[in-house]
Amino acid sequence: MPVLTTQVKTDKSVYRKDGETQQRDSNTTAKVQLQSVTKTYTNGCHPLLNANLEIKKGEFLFITGPSGSGKSTLLKLLYGQELPTQGEVIVDGYNVAGLRGDRLSLLRRRIGIVFQDYKLITQRTVAENVTFVLQAQGYTRKEIQRRLQPTLKLVGLLNKADCFPDQLSGGEQQRVSIARAIVGTPPLLLADEPTGNLDPDNSWQVIQILQKLNSFGATVIVTTHDEQLVRRCNHRVVQVRNGQLS
Repeated sequence: MPVLTTQVKTDKSVYRKDGETQQRDSNTTAKVQLQSVTKTYTNGCHPLLNANLEIKKGEFLFITGPSGSGKSTLLKLLYGQELPTQGEVIVDGYNVAGLRGDRLSLLRRRIGIVFQDYKLITQRTVAENVTFVLQAQGYTRKEIQRRLQPTLKLVGLLNKADCFPDQLSGGEQQRVSIARAIVGTPPLLLADEPTGNLDPDNSWQVIQILQKLNSFGATVIVTTHDEQLVRRCNHRVVQVRNGQLS
Protein backbone atom coordinates (compact mmCIF):
# COMPACT_ATOMS: atom_id res chain seq x y z
CA MET A 1 0.00 0.00 0.00
CA PRO A 2 1.23 3.53 -0.66
CA VAL A 3 2.06 5.73 2.31
CA LEU A 4 -0.30 8.66 2.84
CA THR A 5 1.80 11.66 3.83
CA THR A 6 0.87 15.15 4.89
CA GLN A 7 1.57 16.36 1.36
CA VAL A 8 -1.72 16.17 -0.52
CA LYS A 9 -1.94 16.99 -4.23
CA THR A 10 -4.33 19.89 -4.67
CA ASP A 11 -6.96 19.41 -7.34
CA LYS A 12 -6.40 22.40 -9.59
CA SER A 13 -9.62 21.72 -11.47
CA VAL A 14 -12.35 23.89 -9.96
CA TYR A 15 -15.69 24.82 -11.36
CA ARG A 16 -15.65 27.58 -13.92
CA LYS A 17 -18.02 30.52 -13.57
CA ASP A 18 -20.32 28.94 -16.15
CA GLY A 19 -20.74 25.92 -13.88
CA GLU A 20 -18.54 23.64 -15.98
CA THR A 21 -15.17 22.20 -14.95
CA GLN A 22 -11.80 22.05 -16.48
CA GLN A 23 -10.33 18.68 -17.40
CA ARG A 24 -9.36 16.75 -14.29
CA ASP A 25 -5.98 15.10 -13.91
CA SER A 26 -6.34 11.33 -14.23
CA ASN A 27 -4.96 10.74 -10.73
CA THR A 28 -7.75 12.70 -9.03
CA THR A 29 -10.37 9.99 -9.55
CA ALA A 30 -10.85 7.23 -7.01
CA LYS A 31 -11.01 3.46 -7.00
CA VAL A 32 -12.72 1.49 -4.25
CA GLN A 33 -12.23 -2.15 -3.31
CA LEU A 34 -13.73 -4.37 -0.64
CA GLN A 35 -11.72 -7.55 -0.19
CA SER A 36 -13.42 -10.32 1.82
CA VAL A 37 -14.96 -7.75 4.16
CA THR A 38 -17.03 -8.84 7.14
CA LYS A 39 -18.54 -6.36 9.58
CA THR A 40 -19.87 -7.74 12.86
CA TYR A 41 -21.45 -5.66 15.61
CA THR A 42 -21.43 -6.55 19.31
CA ASN A 43 -25.09 -7.62 19.10
CA GLY A 44 -24.13 -10.28 16.57
CA CYS A 45 -25.53 -8.45 13.55
CA HIS A 46 -23.59 -9.03 10.31
CA PRO A 47 -24.43 -6.26 7.79
CA LEU A 48 -21.60 -7.54 5.57
CA LEU A 49 -20.31 -11.11 5.27
CA ASN A 50 -17.20 -11.85 3.20
CA ALA A 51 -18.16 -9.05 0.81
CA ASN A 52 -16.14 -8.31 -2.32
CA LEU A 53 -16.62 -5.26 -4.50
CA GLU A 54 -14.61 -3.24 -7.00
CA ILE A 55 -15.63 0.22 -8.16
CA LYS A 56 -13.70 1.63 -11.07
CA LYS A 57 -12.37 5.15 -11.32
CA GLY A 58 -15.02 7.52 -12.63
CA GLU A 59 -17.88 5.04 -12.13
CA PHE A 60 -21.41 5.86 -10.93
CA LEU A 61 -22.73 3.08 -8.70
CA PHE A 62 -26.08 2.59 -6.99
CA ILE A 63 -26.17 0.48 -3.82
CA THR A 64 -29.66 -0.75 -3.06
CA GLY A 65 -31.31 -2.90 -0.43
CA PRO A 66 -34.01 -2.78 2.24
CA SER A 67 -33.73 -0.57 5.29
CA GLY A 68 -31.17 -1.96 7.73
CA SER A 69 -29.49 -4.13 5.12
CA GLY A 70 -26.06 -2.53 5.55
CA LYS A 71 -25.96 0.18 2.86
CA SER A 72 -24.95 2.94 5.25
CA THR A 73 -22.46 0.65 7.00
CA LEU A 74 -20.76 0.06 3.68
CA LEU A 75 -20.32 3.79 3.11
CA LYS A 76 -19.07 4.32 6.67
CA LEU A 77 -16.39 1.72 6.01
CA LEU A 78 -15.23 3.72 3.00
CA TYR A 79 -14.55 6.91 4.96
CA GLY A 80 -13.33 5.24 8.14
CA GLN A 81 -16.21 5.88 10.54
CA GLU A 82 -16.52 2.10 10.84
CA LEU A 83 -13.73 -0.48 10.61
CA PRO A 84 -14.13 -3.95 9.12
CA THR A 85 -14.07 -6.92 11.47
CA GLN A 86 -12.26 -8.87 8.77
CA GLY A 87 -10.94 -8.08 5.31
CA GLU A 88 -9.65 -4.90 3.73
CA VAL A 89 -11.30 -1.70 2.54
CA ILE A 90 -9.14 0.04 -0.06
CA VAL A 91 -9.92 3.61 -1.12
CA ASP A 92 -7.73 5.41 -3.63
CA GLY A 93 -5.01 2.84 -3.02
CA TYR A 94 -5.02 3.12 0.79
CA ASN A 95 -6.12 0.56 3.36
CA VAL A 96 -8.59 2.68 5.35
CA ALA A 97 -8.25 0.59 8.52
CA GLY A 98 -4.52 1.35 8.60
CA LEU A 99 -4.99 5.13 8.69
CA ARG A 100 -5.18 7.13 11.90
CA GLY A 101 -5.29 10.80 12.87
CA ASP A 102 -3.94 13.18 10.26
CA ARG A 103 -3.49 10.43 7.67
CA LEU A 104 -7.19 9.51 7.86
CA SER A 105 -8.15 13.20 7.77
CA LEU A 106 -6.10 13.68 4.62
CA LEU A 107 -7.86 10.79 2.90
CA ARG A 108 -11.25 12.17 3.96
CA ARG A 109 -10.42 15.44 2.22
CA ARG A 110 -10.60 13.43 -1.00
CA ILE A 111 -14.10 12.18 -0.15
CA GLY A 112 -17.28 14.24 -0.32
CA ILE A 113 -20.20 12.95 1.77
CA VAL A 114 -23.90 13.76 1.29
CA PHE A 115 -26.26 12.71 4.09
CA GLN A 116 -29.99 12.00 4.00
CA ASP A 117 -30.67 14.45 6.85
CA TYR A 118 -28.48 17.23 5.34
CA LYS A 119 -26.53 17.94 8.59
CA LEU A 120 -26.50 21.69 7.96
CA ILE A 121 -25.59 24.23 10.64
CA THR A 122 -28.81 26.14 11.28
CA GLN A 123 -27.09 29.31 12.51
CA ARG A 124 -25.02 29.65 9.32
CA THR A 125 -26.04 30.84 5.89
CA VAL A 126 -25.89 28.68 2.78
CA ALA A 127 -22.53 30.22 1.83
CA GLU A 128 -21.15 29.68 5.33
CA ASN A 129 -22.34 26.05 5.43
CA VAL A 130 -20.63 25.36 2.12
CA THR A 131 -17.31 27.01 2.96
CA PHE A 132 -16.69 26.21 6.62
CA VAL A 133 -14.84 22.98 5.77
CA LEU A 134 -12.49 24.89 3.46
CA GLN A 135 -11.88 27.41 6.23
CA ALA A 136 -11.01 24.61 8.65
CA GLN A 137 -8.58 23.19 6.11
CA GLY A 138 -6.76 26.50 5.83
CA TYR A 139 -7.84 27.67 2.39
CA THR A 140 -7.27 31.37 1.78
CA ARG A 141 -10.26 33.70 1.60
CA LYS A 142 -9.49 34.34 -2.07
CA GLU A 143 -9.50 30.63 -2.89
CA ILE A 144 -12.69 30.05 -0.92
CA GLN A 145 -14.49 32.80 -2.83
CA ARG A 146 -13.15 31.46 -6.12
CA ARG A 147 -14.72 28.10 -5.38
CA LEU A 148 -17.98 29.22 -3.76
CA GLN A 149 -19.82 30.98 -6.58
CA PRO A 150 -19.41 28.33 -9.30
CA THR A 151 -20.27 25.57 -6.82
CA LEU A 152 -23.52 27.27 -5.77
CA LYS A 153 -24.32 27.89 -9.42
CA LEU A 154 -23.83 24.22 -10.22
CA VAL A 155 -26.46 23.19 -7.64
CA GLY A 156 -28.81 26.05 -8.56
CA LEU A 157 -28.48 28.02 -5.32
CA LEU A 158 -26.49 31.08 -6.30
CA ASN A 159 -29.43 33.33 -5.35
CA LYS A 160 -29.77 31.61 -1.95
CA ALA A 161 -26.23 32.21 -0.68
CA ASP A 162 -27.34 34.48 2.17
CA CYS A 163 -30.33 32.40 3.24
CA PHE A 164 -30.40 30.23 6.36
CA PRO A 165 -31.37 26.53 6.22
CA ASP A 166 -34.82 27.10 7.76
CA GLN A 167 -35.60 29.44 4.85
CA LEU A 168 -35.05 26.64 2.32
CA SER A 169 -37.13 23.71 1.12
CA GLY A 170 -35.98 20.14 1.73
CA GLY A 171 -34.71 19.85 -1.83
CA GLU A 172 -32.74 23.09 -1.50
CA GLN A 173 -31.23 21.95 1.79
CA GLN A 174 -30.07 18.74 0.16
CA ARG A 175 -28.48 20.73 -2.65
CA VAL A 176 -26.61 22.78 -0.02
CA SER A 177 -25.37 19.47 1.39
CA ILE A 178 -24.15 18.48 -2.07
CA ALA A 179 -22.45 21.86 -2.56
CA ARG A 180 -20.66 21.47 0.77
CA ALA A 181 -19.50 17.98 -0.25
CA ILE A 182 -18.11 19.05 -3.62
CA VAL A 183 -16.69 22.55 -3.02
CA GLY A 184 -13.29 20.97 -2.32
CA THR A 185 -13.55 19.04 -5.65
CA PRO A 186 -13.08 15.58 -4.11
CA PRO A 187 -12.51 12.70 -6.55
CA LEU A 188 -14.87 10.41 -4.59
CA LEU A 189 -18.45 11.35 -3.67
CA LEU A 190 -20.58 9.24 -1.31
CA ALA A 191 -24.30 9.96 -1.06
CA ASP A 192 -26.22 8.09 1.64
CA GLU A 193 -29.93 8.00 0.73
CA PRO A 194 -29.71 11.57 -0.65
CA THR A 195 -33.31 11.46 -1.92
CA GLY A 196 -34.84 9.69 1.08
CA ASN A 197 -36.68 12.78 2.35
CA LEU A 198 -37.52 14.31 -1.02
CA ASP A 199 -40.44 14.20 -3.45
CA PRO A 200 -39.90 12.65 -6.92
CA ASP A 201 -39.13 15.95 -8.69
CA ASN A 202 -36.52 17.02 -6.14
CA SER A 203 -35.11 13.49 -6.05
CA TRP A 204 -34.53 13.54 -9.78
CA GLN A 205 -32.93 16.98 -9.58
CA VAL A 206 -30.46 15.68 -6.97
CA ILE A 207 -29.60 12.64 -9.09
CA GLN A 208 -29.05 14.85 -12.13
CA ILE A 209 -26.56 16.95 -10.17
CA LEU A 210 -24.72 13.79 -9.06
CA GLN A 211 -24.66 12.52 -12.63
CA LYS A 212 -23.21 15.82 -13.81
CA LEU A 213 -20.47 15.59 -11.21
CA ASN A 214 -19.77 12.06 -12.40
CA SER A 215 -19.46 13.35 -15.97
CA PHE A 216 -16.74 15.72 -14.70
CA GLY A 217 -14.72 12.70 -13.54
CA ALA A 218 -15.82 12.07 -9.94
CA THR A 219 -16.47 8.53 -8.75
CA VAL A 220 -20.01 8.57 -7.31
CA ILE A 221 -21.56 5.99 -4.98
CA VAL A 222 -25.23 6.41 -4.03
CA THR A 223 -27.24 4.30 -1.59
CA THR A 224 -30.98 4.26 -2.14
CA HIS A 225 -34.08 2.17 -1.66
CA ASP A 226 -35.87 3.97 -4.52
CA GLU A 227 -36.04 1.27 -7.20
CA GLN A 228 -37.95 3.53 -9.59
CA LEU A 229 -35.17 6.11 -9.46
CA VAL A 230 -32.55 3.44 -10.09
CA ARG A 231 -34.43 2.11 -13.12
CA ARG A 232 -34.60 5.62 -14.54
CA CYS A 233 -30.79 5.78 -14.66
CA ASN A 234 -28.36 3.66 -16.63
CA HIS A 235 -25.78 2.88 -13.98
CA ARG A 236 -24.43 -0.28 -12.36
CA VAL A 237 -26.40 -1.48 -9.34
CA VAL A 238 -25.18 -3.55 -6.39
CA GLN A 239 -27.71 -4.96 -3.95
CA VAL A 240 -27.01 -5.57 -0.25
CA ARG A 241 -29.06 -8.40 1.20
CA ASN A 242 -28.30 -10.73 4.11
CA GLY A 243 -24.75 -9.43 4.26
CA GLN A 244 -24.06 -10.29 0.64
CA LEU A 245 -23.39 -8.02 -2.34
CA SER A 246 -24.91 -9.02 -5.66
